[in-house]
Amino acid sequence: MQEDKLKHLILFFCVFLLTLTVFPQQMTEESIVINIEVPVRVFQGGNFVENLTIDDFEIFEDGIAQKIEAVYLVKKKTVERSEEKRRFSPATSRNFFLFFEISEYTPKIGEAIDYFHEHVLVPGDNLIVVTPMETYMMRNRVMEYQTRQAMSGQLKELLRREAMVGNAEYRGAIQELIGLAKSLSAAELELLGASSQQMDEFVSGAYDWMPLEKQLMKYQTILDRVEKLRRVDQQKLLDFAEILRNKDGQKYVFLIYQREYIPQIEPSIIDKYIAQYQDQPHILRELNRLFEASYREISFDVDLVKQIFADSSISIHFLFLTPPIKHVQGVYFQERSEDIYGAFREMAEATGGFIDSSANAVASFKKAVDASENYYLLYYSPQKYEKDGKFKEISVRIKEKDYKVIHRQGYFAN
Repeated sequence: MQEDKLKHLILFFCVFLLTLTVFPQQMTEESIVINIEVPVRVFQGGNFVENLTIDDFEIFEDGIAQKIEAVYLVKKKTVERSEEKRRFSPATSRNFFLFFEISEYTPKIGEAIDYFHEHVLVPGDNLIVVTPMETYMMRNRVMEYQTRQAMSGQLKELLRREAMVGNAEYRGAIQELIGLAKSLSAAELELLGASSQQMDEFVSGAYDWMPLEKQLMKYQTILDRVEKLRRVDQQKLLDFAEILRNKDGQKYVFLIYQREYIPQIEPSIIDKYIAQYQDQPHILRELNRLFEASYREISFDVDLVKQIFADSSISIHFLFLTPPIKHVQGVYFQERSEDIYGAFREMAEATGGFIDSSANAVASFKKAVDASENYYLLYYSPQKYEKDGKFKEISVRIKEKDYKVIHRQGYFAN
């Protein structure tokens, strides 16, 4: 009997000691405190609202209200006002990324670069420039020995050169499409009995010798090449977000993207060809391919990309430049930016960034800068945080006010 009691006692102490070794590990895992930082911009009309207090904000994670631990009002790099229930150390240093997705350098783009150097960039800021060809990083202390005018001039010359060289193949393909569209239009007009004067306005000379079917096939081949040249690489976007994730401070991406126009055969000309060649299936097939090519699918997973950028706490400011449409006799210029525009717009919204569409690059850039320089930093610790790798949706509201509130969409719990 005594032996049985001794065995039970030994077993009890073994279980107790095991509990002591396991229980603290569970407590450590469950008591992890994660602090979430949310840059928030609040507007009434077009004006930033700067008189809000910690009690004016409400923040939700996956629809569940969270306790706000601190709010800081930041202007450029300076914390102007703070309210803290728990003390934080906001990182307000600035990292700027100028991302140029352009096929043609314009004077207005140059004015935007001048404005950035003269009115935005200050000592201590970090700058990375992405051109159509390369990525360049400004040295931290470059402003100590170079004037703003010199820095701006160097960047403008660099961008002018690389926009021309980096997009030479793209521009060459566009010129080929223009020549083919003119030639195909001229061929149809000739069949319809157009006058010599009318024909002179259309004939390009480069492809007139080619049979119709060959011209249509060549046109489709070049169009496919253009699509590959302007295809967005999802992995590059994700790699870019990962690089930015590891940078301290606030991260601003100014994505400057030029509207694209693709030279097309006039729709009325295609209709006439279809009516004329009903008995020639091989030509009809090529004509139908041209109609199908007018629809474009987005080439990357928009939801994944915007969540990755939101998780990295990057503000993407999407500036969509709209140069005037060209006019070439016999050629219809169709806008082909709708897929990219929609995707980048969603990315900007998901990261709490600014969106503008304008032919004036410098005016658009000024609006983006004004919208980004003043903001609140909100901090909270999620209730019942679980490291489950899922994306957590963040929502910020202003109590009893109908203000426009802009912030990042959320973060991954990993």
